[in-house]
Amino acid sequence: MTRLKKIKDSFTAIGADSFLVKSLPNIRYISGFSGSAANILLTKDKNYFITDFRYKTQSSKEVYDDFEVMIYVQNSMGFLKELSEKHGLSKTGFESNILTYADYLNLKNDFAEIDFIPADSLIENIVSRKNEKEIDLTRMAVKITDDTFTELLNIIKPGMTEREVSAEISYLQKIYGADSDSFEPIVASGVRSAFPHARPTDKIIVTGELLKLDFGCTVEGMKSDMTRTIAIGEISEECKRIYNIVKEAQERALDKVKAGVPVKEVDSAARDFIAEKGFGENFGHGLGHGLGYDIHERPFLNQRTDFILEINNLITIEPGIYVEGLGGVRIEDDVIVTENGCEILNKSTKELITL
Repeated sequence: MTRLKKIKDSFTAIGADSFLVKSLPNIRYISGFSGSAANILLTKDKNYFITDFRYKTQSSKEVYDDFEVMIYVQNSMGFLKELSEKHGLSKTGFESNILTYADYLNLKNDFAEIDFIPADSLIENIVSRKNEKEIDLTRMAVKITDDTFTELLNIIKPGMTEREVSAEISYLQKIYGADSDSFEPIVASGVRSAFPHARPTDKIIVTGELLKLDFGCTVEGMKSDMTRTIAIGEISEECKRIYNIVKEAQERALDKVKAGVPVKEVDSAARDFIAEKGFGENFGHGLGHGLGYDIHERPFLNQRTDFILEINNLITIEPGIYVEGLGGVRIEDDVIVTENGCEILNKSTKELITL
């Protein structure tokens, strides 16, 4: 069943006769368009892709044949009135998890004849199952990230700054074929490695500390996202202990990944083990997240989500322990959910590397 059909099959459940799509990642998933300005309106019988003059040629080359392309005035939503009158539409669903409240009020004020119906993550839940092309692009992105890590091990040395390592990451990923970084690289050394999302600074990397590297790249829109933590020279026994706990926690979670398994159970496999070892309060984020045209997508692996894993979900598994004043360890892989387990895309070693 195609993604468009699944979306349209949901119209009845939400009480809509059409659906407005504004999220650019969702637009790319269902239309193929990679530009930065577009809307989609789906009716039961027609699929409309709306953009402006800047993307006239691009949309003609990228947008799937299922869509009728409309070139409209930049930033105008006038197509809603035109198409609603043409098709007799009165109940339009929208991405309530994407649209701001101000945008929602503007729609209500500008198109009073339309009843706008909120639908939370309707498309996100459907596109969480990746197709063959998306998986292949992710494999390419992951390989570039792995190759970058391998080369970094020949470059990183005491005396470099975190900012210099971050620059090397961005440079190498592009040299190896990436379109861009998928997010600003996280490079955090010493006590700063205890900051889960530390930005790189001018701090100098020195012997005897942990260095956390979290980075990824984009290939034709699809993202990779990997974390490895390494030792710069000899580190303390406590840091080594933390590393081994995180490594085993990740292995336990990976062993749990399988189609049909609730994400809560996967999260628990790592979280309970870390808590058992006395570091429960030092693992304060979710175990992982979906990955695709956006760096953080559904499903989110935590204790608040009821999602049940499906074949071809593309997710990260990234437990961590962060001890203020000492340092932090995170290990992250990108994996594809399969019928009987998962395929780990990253090939970089997870044994503790000492430079």
